[in-house]
Amino acid sequence: MASRSSDHHQPALSSLGKAPAHNKIRLKNDDFVVICGVNWGGKTSGEINGKRQPLLINGGGKTSGEINGERQPLLLINGEQHFESFSVLAVVLPFLFPALGGFLYGYDIGSTSCATISVESATLSGITWYNLSSVEIGLITSGSLYGALIGSILAFNVADFLGRRRELMVAAILYLVGAVVTALAPYFVIMVVGRLVFGIGIGLAMHAAPMYISETAPSQIRGQLISLKEFFIVLGMVAGYTFGSLLVDTVSGWRYMYGASTPVAVIMGIGMWWLPSSPRWLLLCAIQGKGSVQDLRETAISCLCRLQGKAVGNSSSEQVDEILAELSYMGDEKEAKIADMFHGKCLKALTISAGLVLFQQITGQPSVLYYAASILQSAGFSAASDATRVSILLGLLKLIMTGVAVLVIDRLGRRPLLLGGVSAMIISLFLLGSYYTFLDDAPVMAVVSLLLYVGCYQLSFGPIGWLMISEIFPLRMRGRGLSIAVLVNFGANAIVTFAFSPLKELLGAGILFFVFGGIAVASLFFIYFIVPETKGLSLEEIEAKLL
Repeated sequence: MASRSSDHHQPALSSLGKAPAHNKIRLKNDDFVVICGVNWGGKTSGEINGKRQPLLINGGGKTSGEINGERQPLLLINGEQHFESFSVLAVVLPFLFPALGGFLYGYDIGSTSCATISVESATLSGITWYNLSSVEIGLITSGSLYGALIGSILAFNVADFLGRRRELMVAAILYLVGAVVTALAPYFVIMVVGRLVFGIGIGLAMHAAPMYISETAPSQIRGQLISLKEFFIVLGMVAGYTFGSLLVDTVSGWRYMYGASTPVAVIMGIGMWWLPSSPRWLLLCAIQGKGSVQDLRETAISCLCRLQGKAVGNSSSEQVDEILAELSYMGDEKEAKIADMFHGKCLKALTISAGLVLFQQITGQPSVLYYAASILQSAGFSAASDATRVSILLGLLKLIMTGVAVLVIDRLGRRPLLLGGVSAMIISLFLLGSYYTFLDDAPVMAVVSLLLYVGCYQLSFGPIGWLMISEIFPLRMRGRGLSIAVLVNFGANAIVTFAFSPLKELLGAGILFFVFGGIAVASLFFIYFIVPETKGLSLEEIEAKLL
């Protein structure tokens, strides 16, 4: 088999003084493969049976690629499967502090539903401008959503410059400033400004947190940790509903509701200042010539040791060299350009991620939750007359089902949960449509359908949408790609929010649920034919094998 040169990758690699090497490996079936590439710290990019693959070889390394057209597991040379070493305690804080950004996002959703009740009360608002129009209430409610859209646009331009850690620090500062301004606002306009600032923090946090977690988490628990961030969002919602319900009858209670998020923002900011930078971001800077390769490599090794604990041991340098070799092989030394997003593997990643977050928003979740109180009330639940109690009840269900997803996602995989969860959502949406169209004497069926929908959404689109967008993009386009996906997410959220009431009046609840059921069917086809399985693969392997 003729070998091909890897000379165009040599400058980045030769800076560490390693020479290219040619190796042969004997497989169990006695076929030979010739690996032509760069042997660097035991890691090689090369060719298998005529196909170029990133390979990780030698005694402590991993082997990934295709042999005879079949994808092979990560192997040691002696045939044993290799897993990244890490300390469980060490990975807690690198997950926890970024996840607080998701908690604050969820808390804002929950607390705002109660704060708008408080701020409109003539006796309990504590202000003279309580007589607000529906448009003004809409600005308070949706102010953070508009800010999140702005934050997503800003992230497109600043993400790779700031890095994941500093972007989360900026998000924490914006959370803090936005919460303080909103809580102390003497006038309506100042309150809206505070909501916008807080929302910009949401946009940056929901962009950077998945990236930081995905780039620092060990491959075998990456799915669990990013899904656990969704758990924190739902936990924040439940906390917001609960805290708001306790303060809704307090004078100026809305100020306390918004002000309560400031300690969490401070903890998040201090935590992100203490945490190290993402090693992958540092290595991306290294191969793009934004600093000394040797210095950034040593810094990345130090960061990896802090992030994964003493258990990583001497393998930290091997992991860093592996990532560097993979990045150089993939051509990530080129600076990312906007036009690159719409070509090749980047376009495929963008299609997968944008499609998932779009379907996440337009498959009816806001509509189902809107009708939750009336559905429960029709079945005889007295608590259904209290919207806050319904929100807490459904929030707890969402919390439980997200917890289930966290436990099984790295065992079952992304695709089975998406396919199974969305299939159940389709059934529940058509049952709800039937209830509001011609089965109005079957309230128990409606309640079961409601709970089935909410639970299965949290098993599928809820956590996996955020998970997939954080791991599917190539590293050099991850910052900009994720910002587009987050923008699509919040943009679709805004459209659904504004379109829901007019559509409900035009079509009626029953037809609207049938429409959402049809959209969910389309999403099922999208998942089946487009969305790949990423379980157990490193971020570099996802780029090499699936894009």
